[in-house]
Amino acid sequence: MEQRHLGRTGLRVSRIGLGTLTWGRDIGEEAAAEQVKTFWEAGGTLVDTADVYGGGEAEYLLGRLVGGLVPRRDLVIATKAGSVPDPDRRFDGSRGHLLDALDASLDRLGTDYVDLWQVHAFDPATPLEETLQALDLAVSSGRARYAGVSNYCGWQLAKAATWQLAAPGVRTRIASTQMEYSLLQRGVEREVLPAALDLGIGLLPSSPLGRGVLTGKYRDGVPADSRGASDSMAAFVDPYLDEAAGRIVDAVVTAARGLAVTPLEVALAWIRDRPAVVAPIVGARTSAQLGAALSVEALSLPEEICRALDDVSAPVHRYPDQDWSTL
Repeated sequence: MEQRHLGRTGLRVSRIGLGTLTWGRDIGEEAAAEQVKTFWEAGGTLVDTADVYGGGEAEYLLGRLVGGLVPRRDLVIATKAGSVPDPDRRFDGSRGHLLDALDASLDRLGTDYVDLWQVHAFDPATPLEETLQALDLAVSSGRARYAGVSNYCGWQLAKAATWQLAAPGVRTRIASTQMEYSLLQRGVEREVLPAALDLGIGLLPSSPLGRGVLTGKYRDGVPADSRGASDSMAAFVDPYLDEAAGRIVDAVVTAARGLAVTPLEVALAWIRDRPAVVAPIVGARTSAQLGAALSVEALSLPEEICRALDDVSAPVHRYPDQDWSTL
């Protein structure tokens, strides 16, 4: 699999990442092992997790597999901290919480360091400089090799990156930002993507298949074995089952038929090759599903197909993004 640099860093990662959101909840150790083996044998390196996935079980499962099944040096392990199970405070970006969470993650993962440590979301209750100082401490102590953020809007990302550049003694720079991005969700193109391009920050799209909808499996209803039919994930999928999404899915299916590939491959190839994108993070229920996603490595979409998909999925950006001079 082709490797790409993560932003303006020397770290190279596979251009498709393996996501572990459902590990420890819907996916047990045997299925996780099959996925890791399939991913590694295909040349995949970037495995993305978080301290809250499966209540910590996702990290624990990954830790049990690293070393025995796959050499640690062959994987780029990315995890996150900052989400908390508190109804009054969803995110905690304080230095104390983040560094404690990192130590707990390292213990579950069974490793001395993570390759990429990400703040899971912006915490308005904590000064941003305190959160960023925690990233600097993690990197300077060797517990993390690189640092990133997740779910930061455009101004938050730009403020964080410019503070790091201006703050005396701070050497850590944001290498990546992880955001939901797909043909069904192009909101990041308004401000996050331009900021990432300007600042040299790599974009790691989550839910690149539109929460599974872009595979086309929901065109005739909700399959009984799908995420959309599960109690825990139905609300996650439902927003992308409307008429507007249906038109985009139809276009993806039409393109796939013309290219003799699957809708999954078309949707994944489109997002993989967008500006600033380093590696879409793909989750799967089975190793067979993962293998189907990894087959996109051989596919590059023709320019006319990309333009057609761009047009049918184009988000509405008016003032101040366009047409401002005519107002």
